[in-house]
Amino acid sequence: MNQRQDPDGTRLPIKLDSTSNGEFEPIPLEPVHLEARRQALTQASEHARRLGQDRRSFLVSLAGAASTLLAMNRSYAQAGRTGGFYALPKEAALEEDAAASVLAGKEFIFDVQGHFVNPTGAWTRRVKPGVRPISFADTEGCAAAALPGNLDHLQCLGPDPFIRDVFIDSDTDLMVLSFVPSTRADEPLTIEEAAATAAIVERMEGTHRLYLHARVNPNQDGDLAAMDELAARHRIAAFKTYTQWGPEGKGYFLDDEAGLAMIEKARALGVNNIAIHKGLPFGPKSYEHSTCVDVGRVARQCPDMNFLIYHSGFVTAAGEGPYDPKRIDGVDQLISSVRKAGLGHGSNVYAELGSTWRFLMRDPDAAAHTLGKLLVHLGPDNILWGTDSIWYGSPQDQIQAMRAFQISPEFRERYGYPEITPQLRAKIFGLNALKVYRVDSAVLRPLLAADRISREREEGRNAPDPSFLSYGPKTRREFLRLQAASGVP
Repeated sequence: MNQRQDPDGTRLPIKLDSTSNGEFEPIPLEPVHLEARRQALTQASEHARRLGQDRRSFLVSLAGAASTLLAMNRSYAQAGRTGGFYALPKEAALEEDAAASVLAGKEFIFDVQGHFVNPTGAWTRRVKPGVRPISFADTEGCAAAALPGNLDHLQCLGPDPFIRDVFIDSDTDLMVLSFVPSTRADEPLTIEEAAATAAIVERMEGTHRLYLHARVNPNQDGDLAAMDELAARHRIAAFKTYTQWGPEGKGYFLDDEAGLAMIEKARALGVNNIAIHKGLPFGPKSYEHSTCVDVGRVARQCPDMNFLIYHSGFVTAAGEGPYDPKRIDGVDQLISSVRKAGLGHGSNVYAELGSTWRFLMRDPDAAAHTLGKLLVHLGPDNILWGTDSIWYGSPQDQIQAMRAFQISPEFRERYGYPEITPQLRAKIFGLNALKVYRVDSAVLRPLLAADRISREREEGRNAPDPSFLSYGPKTRREFLRLQAASGVP
């Protein structure tokens, strides 16, 4: 097989790295993660020799992904982290059929948080000369085009890699294209550019695979008025807002006058989904607005609207354990806010997993607590699948890890968490989002099965060549550069 990318097999199919989505400072890997990577690469070499393959060929197989997850299990168990694990048969590390029995799922996958940037947009002209918003250490696999100046590496985050990584190199069926916090002048991706990419996907034989958010911050001059034009010109699936963000660093609460005005405008425009960034705080300024304290209050006040809590309030620096009603941030604050409002299972509050699950993949105890708490308190119908790709490259590794993840019997007994069944996974992966975004799956499924993207995906499986790259900032310096370039105060 003549493969282009990573011919020596140095990249793992389940990415263990410190990558951020640009909204939080990267968290360095711990020794347990470095040991997991070492074991995974060692095992890949040994398994490839036994199967008569080169290491790259082994790693792009399902057995390669299974072998990596099993190496993570061993490393985490050695470190005493056994609250969650990747439930795979041992033979899956060598036998493709055994690996496929877990990792080749057939769930409908609706990813409600995707991103890319326009690498030649107006925002790049405001980046100071000589400054690279992201200094990729390894971009050989993203086929960056040679643009004038020093920003050619941003092609890794552009529309072509986005379509390839999301729809060709992963099992994702539908995605919502979301936005990052910024002034309108500094947007790395405008709604017009997003719509143009959605149109590209549409032209791949008429199926509607890509949905659009529209960014609005009611504490920014002009944003409330702009909602009318956005809804009139584009097919808006939800309005996206950042309560911690403001032109001068001052955030707002959803039940403030500005927040309620935004919700009322969305209701009048017939858009009943409000997507809110909560958690992943940008810093100490206006930190209280990054928490979920206002979520239950506004959800109870506006029962006809859906509140999609992006990142579920997760805070990387604080971790997640058993539910603590005294905690004033993190996933616990989301749960407390919903409980205080008297909202239970099946409410109009939804917890989204973008970046949260990607970070939790490397911490099985925190992953078990987070998923377990959300299932117990919000319910299995109120969790939405999101990956924050393409910051993390193709979301296929996140999908495979979720397919295999299980809460340990010990944690299930001690904390009352449920077992993660195929039925629960199917709801999280896409069935819940189909209801929230009002997509008729009975109509959609046969169309998707026969469109050009499906054919290209199947053709690619005959000679797989995924990059296994992640593109977001991996160091504090890269993170600060990206924040400065995107106008985050």
